[in-house]
Amino acid sequence: MASDPGAEPDAEDAAEAEEGVYEEVMPCDRMELSQRLAVEELITTEASYVHNIQLCVSDIRAHLQKKQLPDLDLEGLFSNTDDILHMSKRFLKGLEDTTTATSEHEQLFCISTLFQEFKEEMETTYKIYCASYEHALLLVESYRKDPRLQEEILDTLNATVPHTGASDLSFFLVMPVQRVTKYPLLLGKILENTPPNTSVYSALEAAVRAMAQVNTNINEYKRRKEVATKYNKAEHLTLRDRFARLNTHSIAKKTSRLSRLFMHEAGIVAKTRDKEYDDLEEKFQCMVSIVTALKENVASYLGHLEAFLLPTPHQHELEITEGPAQQCRRFAEHLHCTALPEFKQRLDKLVCQPLCSLSDMLVGPQQLVKKRLDKLLDYEEIQERRSEMGSVTYDEEAAMNTYLAINALLVAELPRFNQAALQLLGQILCSLSTLQWDLAAEVLHQAEKELEQMPHGRMPLPSFWKMVEDTLQQSGAQLHAFQQTFETVTPSPVAQPLNPAEERKVLSLMSKHGPDKLYQVTSNISGSRDLDLTLQRGQVVALLQSVDTKGNTNRWLVDAGGPRGFVPAGKLQPYCPAQSHAALLSQEWPPAMSILSHFYVQQGLPPSFPCLLQVVAGFSFAARSPQEVTLQAGQPVVVLEPHDKKGNKEWSLVEVNGQKGYVPSSYLVTIPEQEPTGWSLPV
Repeated sequence: MASDPGAEPDAEDAAEAEEGVYEEVMPCDRMELSQRLAVEELITTEASYVHNIQLCVSDIRAHLQKKQLPDLDLEGLFSNTDDILHMSKRFLKGLEDTTTATSEHEQLFCISTLFQEFKEEMETTYKIYCASYEHALLLVESYRKDPRLQEEILDTLNATVPHTGASDLSFFLVMPVQRVTKYPLLLGKILENTPPNTSVYSALEAAVRAMAQVNTNINEYKRRKEVATKYNKAEHLTLRDRFARLNTHSIAKKTSRLSRLFMHEAGIVAKTRDKEYDDLEEKFQCMVSIVTALKENVASYLGHLEAFLLPTPHQHELEITEGPAQQCRRFAEHLHCTALPEFKQRLDKLVCQPLCSLSDMLVGPQQLVKKRLDKLLDYEEIQERRSEMGSVTYDEEAAMNTYLAINALLVAELPRFNQAALQLLGQILCSLSTLQWDLAAEVLHQAEKELEQMPHGRMPLPSFWKMVEDTLQQSGAQLHAFQQTFETVTPSPVAQPLNPAEERKVLSLMSKHGPDKLYQVTSNISGSRDLDLTLQRGQVVALLQSVDTKGNTNRWLVDAGGPRGFVPAGKLQPYCPAQSHAALLSQEWPPAMSILSHFYVQQGLPPSFPCLLQVVAGFSFAARSPQEVTLQAGQPVVVLEPHDKKGNKEWSLVEVNGQKGYVPSSYLVTIPEQEPTGWSLPV
C-alpha cells in the first residue's frame, strides 16, 4: 500500500511538538528538585546548628564551670548563647512543622512567614552575640598564651566533643555568626528555584529582604558598639597618657569645640536640636541625679540610725539585776547586738551593693553622652564647611559618621537602659522600704515582749501616764534634796596645782586669750574621735568656741597651749585664781600685760605680800627695724605707752636700758616686784 504523501509532515510536526513539551517540563522539574533540596538543606543545617549549640552550652561550658578556673571568663566567652539556643530550638521546631504541609507551595509560605515572625527576635539576640564576638576571640587568643588554661580547655574539648576534632573554642564560638549570615543565602537559593509567576515568590522575596536587613542592622549595631567601646577606653587613660596625646591637631580641635560651645551659649550660632535624643538624655541625667542622691541619703540614714542607738546602757554595769532597768538593758542589748547588725547586713546586700552597681553602670553612658557633645560640635562645624565649600575631606566625613553612629546608638539604647535602670531603682526602693518595715516590726515585737513582763504592762494608758507623772515628781524632789545636801557638804572647786611647765602654758594662754577664757580640766579626757584632744586632770586650756562644727554645744573647741581640738564641755570648769588677787585681775591693764596671779598664789604667798608690780619681758624678742627694741626673757622694761602711734594695742612703746622702741604687747607680763621663793621666769 502506498503511503500518503501528506502524512509525513504531520508526523514530523507532532515529534517536534512533543520534544518542545519535554524541554519545557524538564527545567520545571529541575527547579522543583533544586527547590526541594534547598529547603531540606535549610532544615538539616538548622538541626545540626542547634545540636552544636546545645553541645557548646550543655557540655563544654558546663564542664568548664565545674573546673572553676578563676582566670576563665565564661560570660565573656559564651555571651548570650543560652538565648540563641532557646530561640533556635523554637525556630527549628517551626521549620520541622512546615514539612507536614499539604503542598510544596504551602510549605514555602510557612517558611517565609516563620522568618518574618522571628525577624526581630533574631536581630535582638544575634546582635548582642556578634557585638561581643571580637572580645571572645581576644579571650581565646589570650588563653592560648597561658599553657595551663589552654591545657584545661583542650582537656574539656576532648572529654565532651572528641568527634569534632576542635582545637580550641573558636570552632564553636563562630557558629552563631556564620549561621545568621547564611540565612539570606539559603532563602536566596530557594528563591532562585521558584518561578516568578507563582504566588509564593513575593513571600520568599520579603523573607530574603527581611534577613538581609537583619544582617545589615547587626553590622551597624556592631560598628556603633565598636565606636562606643573606643571612646569608653579613652576615658581610662592616665594623666600622663593624656598629656602624651596632646599635639597641635588635638589642641586646635579642642579649641574649636570650646569656641563653638561658647557661641551656642551666647546664641551666636544655632544649636542642632534632636528632640528625641534630648528627651532621652534628660531622663538619663535625672536617673543619674536620683541614684547619686539616693546613695547619699542611704548613707546618711544609716549614720542617723546608728547615732540614734548610740547610747549603750547594756555596756555599763548598772548594778541592777531586776526590774525595768534590767529590762531596758536587755532591750538595748538586743538592738545593738542583734537587730541593728542584721539590718545593716541586709541593707548592704539588698540596697547598697545594687545601688553601687547601678551607679557604676551609669558611668559608660555618661562618658558616651559627653563624647556625643564633642562630636556634635565637630559635626556642626563640618556641615558649615560643606555648605560653604561643597565638599569635605575623608577624615571629616569619618568624623560626621562617628557622630551619627554615637547618636544612633544612644537613641537606640538609652530607652532600654533608662527602663532597666528605673526597674532596678524601683526594686532597690522596695527593698529599702521592706527592710525599714521589718526593722520597725522587730523593734516593736521586742519592745512589746519586754513590756509584757513589766507590772504596768497592761495598765490603761491614762493610768500609766499618771503613774509616770507622779514618779517623775517624786524623783525630782529627791534629786533636789540631794543637790542641796551635796552643795552643803561639798567644798567649792579650787584650782588644781600647776607644775612649772604648765605655768608657762598658762602664761601664754592668758596673754593670748585673757583670764575669762581659761578653763581647767576636772577629769582625764581621752579623745575618741577626729580632732578630739586627750588631756589630763588639772590642765588649763583656753576656750576658742563653745560649739563644734555640727552645732553641738556639748563639745568645745579649746587651745591647750599648742594643740587645738574638741573636748567635752562637761569636763571643764572656769579656772579660778585665789580670791586675794581678784582685784588685780579686774584692773584695766593693756591686753598684753595680764596679771598671772596663779603662779605665785600657789607658791604660798602670804596675804600681807605687797602688791608692787613690775613689767618684764616674758619672751625674748629681736628687733627687726630701728623703731623696735631687742628684749631678753625676764628683762625689766618700762612701758611708756601701751599702744603704737595709731592706737594699736598689739604694740607697746617701752624703754629698756635707756633705749626706746616698740615690742609686741603679748611679749610683756606683769609680775610682783619681789619674786616669791621658788618662782622662776618662763623661758
